[in-house]
Amino acid sequence: MLEFVWPWFFLLLPLPLLMRFITPTTPKSEIIWWPTASLISKQSTSQSSGRVIKNPTLILFLCAWLVLVTAIARPVWVGDPIEITPSGRDLFIAVDLSGSMQVTDMQVNKETVDRLSAAKHVLNDFISTRKGDRIGIIVFGTKAYLQAPLSYDLEALNKLINENQIGFAGEQTAIGDAIGLGIKQLENKDSDKKVLILMTDGANTAGRVQPAQAASFAASQNVKIHTIGIGADEMVVQGFFGPKVINPSSDLDEPLLQDIASSTGGHYFRARSTSELSHIYHLIDQLEPTPSEDLWQRPKTTLLHWLGLLGLILIGFGFILQKTFLSKGSK
Repeated sequence: MLEFVWPWFFLLLPLPLLMRFITPTTPKSEIIWWPTASLISKQSTSQSSGRVIKNPTLILFLCAWLVLVTAIARPVWVGDPIEITPSGRDLFIAVDLSGSMQVTDMQVNKETVDRLSAAKHVLNDFISTRKGDRIGIIVFGTKAYLQAPLSYDLEALNKLINENQIGFAGEQTAIGDAIGLGIKQLENKDSDKKVLILMTDGANTAGRVQPAQAASFAASQNVKIHTIGIGADEMVVQGFFGPKVINPSSDLDEPLLQDIASSTGGHYFRARSTSELSHIYHLIDQLEPTPSEDLWQRPKTTLLHWLGLLGLILIGFGFILQKTFLSKGSK
């Protein structure tokens, strides 16, 4: 569909005719500022037996005038509506890959699995629903690493999540470094909705940055941190004297995770099972909703430069034909 940004410029179209009838006849000794006007005058006097001599130069100049006025009116071609990705949050997910994540106290589809496998299962569903958000992945153990920068490619992010293995980042847990890396990746972003989800099953046992210090800096950078403590409270293991019940999450530093979340405006969650972890990510999905409205946009292509170029070409041909026409008329 063709639209014009400034359609009122079409009022200039009759200007050459007005100049023809309003401007008085100019003596030949005077300078003519508009070649087209002289051609109109020449054509009007070049009549024989009531027949006007046809002048292709005049036609070219008039066509050039029509094209240039149309260009000034800013024609825009509006295409069919297309769906665009709405602007949501910049969200980083920090996943603990320390050695303790291999404890098999979770279940997926009624099968006992380790904590990382349960986290992968839940994260796949969570990431798939975050249409409109830019999501990045941080993995941490003894050190923190950026696995994926912020991206809209949710399918690729899920593949990267599934490729993670326990111990890839070391056996210990650097919570402060993971937060610091998340802040570094988010600090230069324009988004005012910056979120970090940190999931761990232990305490800060490694790294150069203290978690409290990192959380304080995150708050100053308007980065909200939601923390998740993963791991069951009870687990039956076989001992020397038979089965016994232990607490596999005894190393989990819940007060630290609570302080990190509260100081940044986030929430702390406790996931003792895969179902609880899934419910937690559902709650986070509600706390940090993605844009709900479908956004559509009609692509617009301006035609001004093409019409302007065509007008200049017509004027150039007009001057060439004018020279030819006048040279023939002088013979």
